[in-house]
This record gives sequence, C-alpha cells and structure tokens, in this order.
Amino acid sequence: MNILILTGSPRKGSNTDMLANAFADGARLKHNVEIVSVNDYKINACIGCNSCFTREGNKCFQKDGMEQIYAKMADADMLVIASPVYFYGVSAQLKNIIDRCHTPMRKNFKIKKTALLLVAGSSKPCVFDAIVRQYELIVDYFHFEDKGRILVGGVNDKCSIDGREELKQAYSLGESL
Repeated sequence: MNILILTGSPRKGSNTDMLANAFADGARLKHNVEIVSVNDYKINACIGCNSCFTREGNKCFQKDGMEQIYAKMADADMLVIASPVYFYGVSAQLKNIIDRCHTPMRKNFKIKKTALLLVAGSSKPCVFDAIVRQYELIVDYFHFEDKGRILVGGVNDKCSIDGREELKQAYSLGESL
C-alpha cells in the first residue's frame, strides 16, 4: 500500500512531525510511506470558482504547489492527516489542501483508507471535537475506511510529546496496517 502522510505543522521537528514519524516507522514495515510537510509547498486557498469542474483534466487554474500534492494523492492508497490544533481547527496550511480537494479530480484518487493524528497544547478533551467531526463527515462522504486516530493533548512545547505513550500507539497503528 502507498501511504501519504500530510503533516500540517509549520515548525520542523514539531510534536506533529514526531507523531507522524512514529506512525510512519510502524507502517514502513510493510508499506511505502511518504511524509509531506505541507508547509514546504505554497498552496493558495480555494476561491470557490468551480472552474475545475469545466477545465480539461479538472485542473485548478491556480498554478501552485497543489499540483504536486494532487499527484501524490493520486498515487496514494491511504491518506493520513497529521496536524497541530490551532484554535480548534487544523493548521491553515493543511486547511488549504483540504479545501482544494473540492474538485472532480478527487474521483480519480485511489485513496480508500484514512487515519488522523492530532496534537494540541490544550489538555481539554473538547479541543479535538471540531476536527474529529469534520474528519468523520469526510470519511462518511467518501466511504473511506477509518483506520484510527491518535489524539494527543497537553503538548505545547517543542518535543513535549517525547516519551508519551501516544507515540507508541502511533507506531502500533502504523504497524497494524
């Protein structure tokens, strides 16, 4: 299986990166895994023009890094979303990618499985609710198979996830695929 992990943290070596790497280490035992830091790409916001519905190949008129992301998504069997929680949502960089998937091009993607990896500075249980609900709606709409979720609260400082049980859980989730 080809697994694409989109990490939404703008910080290199972040808690999100560490969680994604733990998942990837487990998954690489049996699968091809690519981790893409969305911050490395210039992705414009979707402007809702719907021109992709009528353009040849359903291509967006915007010429940016999303062309490369679309190509990676087209080759993936599984998509893993990894993000820090910013004000009860995923990072802006990752949100742009999610919104840009409002294109008929997505019908050509092979993605059938998904997983969600989130980290938050807050330890309030409700901090993940909005993202998890949006994720559930997307999984339901596209008939994806949710392979699991790792939600880690209380990790505000860089590397504060180090030594946490959730890193082992992420590795095990990747390994279980």
